[in-house]
Amino acid sequence: MFSRPLVHLSRRLLSTTPSATTTARAIPPPPASRFSATPRGPEDAILGITLAYNADQSPHKVNLGVGAYRDDAGLPFVLTPVRIAEKRLAQDEHHMEYLPVIGNRTFCDKAVALAYGQHSGLDMGCVARMQTLSGTGALRMAGELMTRFLSVRNGQAPVVLLPRPSWANHAAIFRDAGCRVGGYRYYDEDTKGLDFEGCLRDLEEAEEGSVVLLHACAHNPTGVDFGESEWGRVSEVVREKGMVALFDMAYQGFTSGDLDVDAEGVRRFVREGHRVILAQSFSKNFGLYGQRVGCLSVVGDSVEEKEAVESQLKIIARPMYSNPPIVGVRLVEEILKDEKLEIMWREEMKGMAERIQGMRKMLREGLEGVGSRLDWGHVEKQNGMFCYSGLTAQQVDRLRREFSVYLTANGRISMAGVTTGNVGYLADAMHRVTK
Repeated sequence: MFSRPLVHLSRRLLSTTPSATTTARAIPPPPASRFSATPRGPEDAILGITLAYNADQSPHKVNLGVGAYRDDAGLPFVLTPVRIAEKRLAQDEHHMEYLPVIGNRTFCDKAVALAYGQHSGLDMGCVARMQTLSGTGALRMAGELMTRFLSVRNGQAPVVLLPRPSWANHAAIFRDAGCRVGGYRYYDEDTKGLDFEGCLRDLEEAEEGSVVLLHACAHNPTGVDFGESEWGRVSEVVREKGMVALFDMAYQGFTSGDLDVDAEGVRRFVREGHRVILAQSFSKNFGLYGQRVGCLSVVGDSVEEKEAVESQLKIIARPMYSNPPIVGVRLVEEILKDEKLEIMWREEMKGMAERIQGMRKMLREGLEGVGSRLDWGHVEKQNGMFCYSGLTAQQVDRLRREFSVYLTANGRISMAGVTTGNVGYLADAMHRVTK
């Protein structure tokens, strides 16, 4: 029954098939990639150090570049309460649904309580808060918020003043968020300490209404912090100039071993009436580097202002990353809601801080012990994970070539990479390149 239509169809197909003698139409080459002219960017300086360290075959090699805690065996360290919380969460079989755009509310509440304390006099109902992709994400969200809603002069974006030097990523974060970036003097290369007079002069001469970025504790990269009286004077200048204080707090509790001591700069500004912006990271003090746990908070004057700011933060976040991750904040929440786990966390965090302080002391004593005539007191006086050693780029290069000791070109040492097993070797190497 299908013979006639099939025959008819076959004849039509044959009639439209090109003969062997027909010249084939040339097929154009595929278009070039739209990104074929994209220039290759430079490698991240710290990641590059790790790659070079991994390729080094020396049995004495030392990595002092990585900004993550290591134990005295030089191994990554996971806190005991984190492991306990991790097992609990696995047993509870939590769902993996989306968090709200603003994040885990319980976590955010606990984060701001840790930062501002119970006795700051701050009305927590006026504090906008959101979960962020660690401290980096908190800073970026702050930059986006400021670009859109801070008052500007002559139609210009707000200017963010960074200490010189500051964390290498700060300038890029705020520029990419649309802010202008300026600076103020902070570190004195001669004393290897704080250039406080230069800092004050630069702040006093800065544009009114500027945003001043302040490291709450454990200044990165120098390890040089404000003292009590210096915090007070900076607070006065910031108020007099109508500036906004933006705190980067990546090391609360991990610096001194005491959460309250490390948050005192933030709390003093709040007590003295500043409406601060605060970026918190939980990478260091909980050891949750890869979980990207952070919080951004903005102190306002009313519940209405708080709700308005949170609404705008959600609008910014939604097209950027939509929702924050869920596992890391559950770990923090689990620890902070259990008194025994929180006590354990505080004790282990204090132990991490004390190990780093001990390595500072041993390195200074080691340098003196091998006969160095230089003053290495700053190694012990500085705070937190990083030590601004004072080594030049040429000396850093010699350490790498001759001793397989790896650190950043500015001489910044990650003290977490120093152990009782390598501190003597490091002290001798530093002495040899500096004598």
